[in-house]
Amino acid sequence: MKRWFFLLVAALGLALSQQPAPLKIGVVVSATGPAASLGIPEKNTFLLLEEEANKRGVAGHRVQFIILDDASDTTQAVRSTRKLIQEDGVLAIIGTTTTPASLGMIDVVAEAKVPMISLAASKAIIAPVDAKRTWVFKTPQTEELMARAIVADMKERGVKSVAYIGFNDAYGEGWWTFFSQEAKEGGINVVASERYARTDTSVTGQILKIIAARPDAVLVGASGTPAVLPQRTLNERGYKGLIYQTHGVANPDFLRVGGKDVEGTLLPAGPILVAEQLPAGFPSKRPSLDYITRYETKFGIGSYSTFGAHAYDAWLILRPALERALKNASPDNLAAFRAALRDELEATKNVVASHGVFSFSKEDHLGLRFQDTAVMVQVQNGRWKLVRTFR
Repeated sequence: MKRWFFLLVAALGLALSQQPAPLKIGVVVSATGPAASLGIPEKNTFLLLEEEANKRGVAGHRVQFIILDDASDTTQAVRSTRKLIQEDGVLAIIGTTTTPASLGMIDVVAEAKVPMISLAASKAIIAPVDAKRTWVFKTPQTEELMARAIVADMKERGVKSVAYIGFNDAYGEGWWTFFSQEAKEGGINVVASERYARTDTSVTGQILKIIAARPDAVLVGASGTPAVLPQRTLNERGYKGLIYQTHGVANPDFLRVGGKDVEGTLLPAGPILVAEQLPAGFPSKRPSLDYITRYETKFGIGSYSTFGAHAYDAWLILRPALERALKNASPDNLAAFRAALRDELEATKNVVASHGVFSFSKEDHLGLRFQDTAVMVQVQNGRWKLVRTFR
């Protein structure tokens, strides 16, 4: 009996030793801090994906997502990225949630030559595709794409003047750059431009200046629950014009925290936000509904958000790239495999995902077409309502 027991243990040990090492993927998200309402569904999505991926593996390998929280802090995001690369030996980095922190991570991944897929919005993360950004890709729509959608909607509604209030960081400045340009080209006069910090508790001074300019509409260039503050203050001060937000608020916490103050909000969003309302044949409808079903089965009805879907899309892109890279390179040679994986990411074509159809190139590390990736949405009775598509 003892002999058989020891033989069994030895056989199990041999089998385990012959299994290939797991594919380590580093993940940095903002699970705490001001951007937590965005980062938590991203983290949850990776927990879901790891469980599902390991039911069938990736080309015979298990997958290990090593998830670190940057607490919505750029310094912590950079520190976490270095740890994942230098100590954990990850094959790739996914993250992080916010634009300033993602921008801070670029130097780290470029120096180490590790491919990265950002979950943040700014076009500056991936453009221009220079010596550093050749290692960086991303899944969220840029400010440029979404500003185009907002201005198109404003023109349709007869808006002649607009004011802007946004974060005093790279996210807010990126939105200002592209929105002000689109507005000018669209014949809309920008009459005020204000800034505030993500952690501010009052924006009364800025809002009074905006109201004094008497704009037809106001755009809030912010993300997550901190985007509620300017809109609430506008309402408290009696503003009656249209209020637009960016795709950075497309999650349940914005509705929960904003309540009646965000009723009527207009915003551009990824198709998944209103997946069930999309017309038949819209490319993202099927993958969006699939993700929603899988996410809500694990985390509860109404829990999904567009931000978790950015993480989901990153895996839809990364998984086949990993499978292709494994045919020509071994993860045992980290430098060679990371380079091969970067090349396979850049070769991505026609990946139909929840936010659009991704086709990368040497010049474009986002690879989304406007008509497939942007829809206009309005908050009606505390829910997201599809206003229009651009197809």
